[in-house]
Amino acid sequence: MKLTEELKRFPYPFKGDTYRYSNNSTLLTPPKSIDITECYQKDMKLKRSLSTEHHSRCFQSFPHTKKAQWEVLYLVMTHLATHFPESFSFKKEGQKHIFTNHILQEEQSFTMGDDSTLPNEPLDFIGRHVQEDLILMMQRDGDLFLDAGQLCFPANWSLAFNHGMSFKNIHFPIPGFKEEGLDERILQFLLRLEAGNPWGRKNWSLMAGDRMDTSLETFDVWGKDRRKVTVENAGEFVHLRVEVQKLFRLPRSNAILFTIHTHLLSLEKLVAIPEWKRQVYQILAELPPHIAGYKGISFYKDKVLAYMEQKGDSDL
Repeated sequence: MKLTEELKRFPYPFKGDTYRYSNNSTLLTPPKSIDITECYQKDMKLKRSLSTEHHSRCFQSFPHTKKAQWEVLYLVMTHLATHFPESFSFKKEGQKHIFTNHILQEEQSFTMGDDSTLPNEPLDFIGRHVQEDLILMMQRDGDLFLDAGQLCFPANWSLAFNHGMSFKNIHFPIPGFKEEGLDERILQFLLRLEAGNPWGRKNWSLMAGDRMDTSLETFDVWGKDRRKVTVENAGEFVHLRVEVQKLFRLPRSNAILFTIHTHLLSLEKLVAIPEWKRQVYQILAELPPHIAGYKGISFYKDKVLAYMEQKGDSDL
């Protein structure tokens, strides 16, 4: 079977036939914080619309994060110009830096560290040029705190609610996370992150619909879609949602930049690859109820399994 470019690029998250919560991070190669896909212009249009219309939902920061925000801006602009030179350029002329987004035909000159030379806070500004959501975790007192973020495509959580929370408090709702000691192990892993050695991981969920903005604040809009799934519409309606998450220690501020790139793939496209279909079927069939419930899959898991069985069960 000839794979489409979409399937070739899709960050398929599974390696085994079962799934449990774990720290599945690996060293990032190449060490780039961002990626550009064929959905770039569509994602930018949506991101900027959400950032304008719902700014406090999409951006939060404390004043003490400004230096770290500038560090993020410099890192991301450098990565854009280095890895995608045909689409972005970043140069210094005298005291000014000039950033050019050739895809959107936009140019911004600014003085590094001078907030008045940008139209938005640094994290908010650079977040409007990348598909990734950008989360800034500041380290103090042996802990990490979500002190700033630009988040337009959350998977059922709220930046405004979590702003200022510690790592463990943010992840407290995940069933078994504290009881199994995962929260402490992952926190210690993050505290040991070194500048120059970024890590990456993939997180997944199965969702009804193809909405990128599944914020807690809009649950009343998209949450009811979970009850609309049928065996007949599951292929087109249900999507595997994968977040490619990257972790960078910032050398000057000692903060951690957490980038989240969200990808969606419909079930009907996923089952086109027999091994993916077999593996996802096995994972869903075996998935413990507390994980299925937390991920919101319980409402329609059986319908998805029935749809996949209809597509031929010889390889399931």
